[in-house]
Amino acid sequence: MSPIQRHTTRRFAIAAATAALALPGLALAADKEIRIAHVYSKTGPLEAYGKQTQTGFMMGLDYATGGTMTVAGKKLVVIEKDDQGKPDVGKSLLAAAYGDDKADIAVGPSSSGVALAMLPVAEEYKKILLVEPAVADSITGEKWNKYIFRTGRNSSQDAIGNAVASDIAGLNIGILAQDYAFGRDAVKAYKEALKKAKIVHEEYLPTATTDFTAGIQRLVDALKDKPGPKVIAVVWAGATPPFGALAALDLQKRYGIGVGSGGNILPAMAAYKQFPGMEGATYYYFGIPKNPVNEWLVANHYKQFKAPPDFFTAGGMSAAIALVEALKKTGGDTATNKLIKTMEGMSFETPKGKMTFRAEDHQAMQSMYHFKIKVDPAFPWGVPELVREIKPEEMNVPIRNKR
Repeated sequence: MSPIQRHTTRRFAIAAATAALALPGLALAADKEIRIAHVYSKTGPLEAYGKQTQTGFMMGLDYATGGTMTVAGKKLVVIEKDDQGKPDVGKSLLAAAYGDDKADIAVGPSSSGVALAMLPVAEEYKKILLVEPAVADSITGEKWNKYIFRTGRNSSQDAIGNAVASDIAGLNIGILAQDYAFGRDAVKAYKEALKKAKIVHEEYLPTATTDFTAGIQRLVDALKDKPGPKVIAVVWAGATPPFGALAALDLQKRYGIGVGSGGNILPAMAAYKQFPGMEGATYYYFGIPKNPVNEWLVANHYKQFKAPPDFFTAGGMSAAIALVEALKKTGGDTATNKLIKTMEGMSFETPKGKMTFRAEDHQAMQSMYHFKIKVDPAFPWGVPELVREIKPEEMNVPIRNKR
């Protein structure tokens, strides 16, 4: 062997030995972390929802870990990714999170359309995706796989809650909904939940609609001559809700047509002031649940942001608490099958009280709140006053995943 060959061989041997020494160090560092990818709408039509979820998620991790941001001696590392509300972007970001970023678990997204695109990625990588706050029934229904859990409410829970609030004999309902998974699944579930009232027209409009004139007119034409009480039920998410357009037409005075809807984020509920007495069901309003977790959230959110926590803040916090509780039970072990076994049937305390992951489809069973809107000059939004809490055991939420 020549001197050059001996030198080269020795250099490679040293490099290999150095790499061998470094690898255990890297593995040790990785063992001391739990990597969580949060894929949500930092930008796009559901940006407000995404921001609230992210705030709630980080506050929830802080709360559930007692401010340490560690579980079983392992540091929680959150990797944020912006899906922009686009299914293809969300799908590729989740793959990158599991593959490149070595995320142990993922949370999100804001949009049901994005969530449906992401479900197969969780199955491909065999890693948990905790869905929050996307709502469509199909996420834990026909498109579900065993790696999917959801703390967010689903369309059936929304629908059953709203049916409790609006299912009156002789009531004629016209539906105004967005034409995508969220709107379609919500209306399907609502129709199944109604027993007494009658749906006379369904109007589906594009998600970015800003001119509601033609759609509302079709609803008015279908309802105005019906005997008995009449209402337009609104199923709408995002920054351009139709409440202003509905209020401007003064439908109650002209045709005896009321307006109904579920809960929403506080800025959207500013329009609810125009509909005093409106009833519906909501997932969360900061003034309704009375429990220690919600008290902590409200107090700390006011302290940090000088404002109350909103609709999706509570959801983000619930997702964080669920993950931390599961990881505590596994002793920080992120092995997927162990987490699945731990989380199936697991109960945990949230700002809404107790939630339980149903073993059959991993949907979180949770309360909904029947409300009536009150106008209070102290608040810039219509205040949803509690009529009654609709507890999980009262809601026969269908299992739709054909597991």
